[in-house]
Amino acid sequence: MAFDVPVKEDRVEAIGSLDGFSPVMKRAFDPDDFEAMNEPGSHDWLANHPERGQTFQRYVKEGFVTPDKTRNNIYLLPIGGFSKGRSPSIKSLREFCAAYFGMKVKLLDGIAVTGKKLTTRKNPYTKNRQILTHDILKLLKKKLPEDAFCILGITMEDLYPDPDWNFVFGMASLYERVGIFSFARYDPAFYGEKREKGYRLTLLRRSCKVLAHETAHMFGLQHCIYFQCLVNGSNHLVESDSRPIHLCPVCLRKLQYNIGFDIVQRYEKLLEFYRKWGLAPEAKWVAERISKISGQTIEDRSTK
Repeated sequence: MAFDVPVKEDRVEAIGSLDGFSPVMKRAFDPDDFEAMNEPGSHDWLANHPERGQTFQRYVKEGFVTPDKTRNNIYLLPIGGFSKGRSPSIKSLREFCAAYFGMKVKLLDGIAVTGKKLTTRKNPYTKNRQILTHDILKLLKKKLPEDAFCILGITMEDLYPDPDWNFVFGMASLYERVGIFSFARYDPAFYGEKREKGYRLTLLRRSCKVLAHETAHMFGLQHCIYFQCLVNGSNHLVESDSRPIHLCPVCLRKLQYNIGFDIVQRYEKLLEFYRKWGLAPEAKWVAERISKISGQTIEDRSTK
């Protein structure tokens, strides 16, 4: 089954009616401010995994897990080593996750790969060690704290979901509130390439993307087919790099509906994070969104 790129009417319908919304909210979900989905290449996700799409109305109708008074924290669990210079900063990932989802993020003590009944193999192509994702998900379910909305394993180890698969960037269980994702393939050295100047920033950007993508699945968001969006599916690194770090209006509306955060305040926290960690293109995009949605420049808002 071939993938049919949604037309504008499809994208508008996917966002849903904005009747009764404030001018600020209407501007936040304006479809004209976001780039539409392109025709996928032959090796891209939608060319090989055509999906029906999840509109806002379908999201609400099907139901989803939501934070409550008891389960309202996101937990991060490092698995294996995170050596300095070869891994994203765990501190930065925690800060990013808190800003992106507007929730408290707690860090658990890390665990080693060995001695945890985790199935491993040597990848036939890269010769690197890989961990079976299903074993990690089982482990995470056992470690799920009582006050956790979800627990997310993060690792520099490569992952595979099935003996027939080469690898997977991450995997999440939408209703069991557990997920695992690897940053291993976001380091140029993984492919035997030279680490050029600025590779740490590239590693951070890629890691933040997969962290937010897999966490979004925890809130019931399925892959997006309507716009260029963080929640687009990805078949390879080039496709993953082309995916933006921001949410399209369809997926932003779902997440805001679920969590209930203030959209402008969320963007302001993300702007602070991007500026702190040197993610200049992301900071520029968010600053422009804040100005468009609020009707004020960042400088004007900061003086209040």
